Amino acid sequence: MPHSIYQVDAFTDRVFGGNPAAVMPLEQWLPDETLLALANENNLSETAFLVRLPAHDEADFHIRWFTPGVEVPLCGHATLASAWVIFNKLGWTGGTIRFHSKSGPLGVQQDAGGWLTLDFPNLAFEERETPMLVREALPGVPETAFFVPNDTNYMIVLDSEAAVRTARPDLRKLKALGNQGLIVTARGDECDFVSRYFAPGAGIDEDPVTGSIHSVLAPYWAEVLGKSRLDARQVSERGGVLRCELKGERVAIAGQAAFFMEGWVQL
Repeated sequence: MPHSIYQVDAFTDRVFGGNPAAVMPLEQWLPDETLLALANENNLSETAFLVRLPAHDEADFHIRWFTPGVEVPLCGHATLASAWVIFNKLGWTGGTIRFHSKSGPLGVQQDAGGWLTLDFPNLAFEERETPMLVREALPGVPETAFFVPNDTNYMIVLDSEAAVRTARPDLRKLKALGNQGLIVTARGDECDFVSRYFAPGAGIDEDPVTGSIHSVLAPYWAEVLGKSRLDARQVSERGGVLRCELKGERVAIAGQAAFFMEGWVQL
């Protein structure tokens, strides 16, 4: 049976920028092992799967995200890509899409300029001593790190954008940490903050642009900088642009998307 599949570059206004995500709308859920096999075959940092919910439900779609190795509880760029597909390929006429997910209700709104704004949770984080494996993987990091219980990420704050751009962590040591990944961040030279994200524990050496980590980054930098609206850049090789706004228990994360391709998967 054929299943439609789309690939969209998220958090960019051009093809070959941002973070590519595969999106597969389904009539009903396939077995988890099939979803994981599909994500592995796609070999992108994330594949999003969608199932339309009944009209009387509190959400419009159920969304799940898989890396090539595991299912993850939250993903920003594949949600943005999914919303683009729903708005532009599935005939959605409303201005907002409501998703049911492992991280609770999520929303995406489209504005007249084509920007898509994610309504994501404000994720809690706690200060901890930097794990020895992180110190060994990236020598010179601060003695204090931040841990995100929701997704087991660690976040390290460096002293400059240049330090984030030139970071070359030992991915084998990060994988041995046994968690999802490591966020590195600093104040930006031409924006409020920059970041990169390494997730070998989830099968991703470096994620080009990661919307979900901004559920932690935006609250952190909002407090540090004393402002609720923030311009962010993820300074990977492909790079991405994000507009964030702290809204109490929620975080608005906005970006653009560029359509790359569509096709069929035969199962």
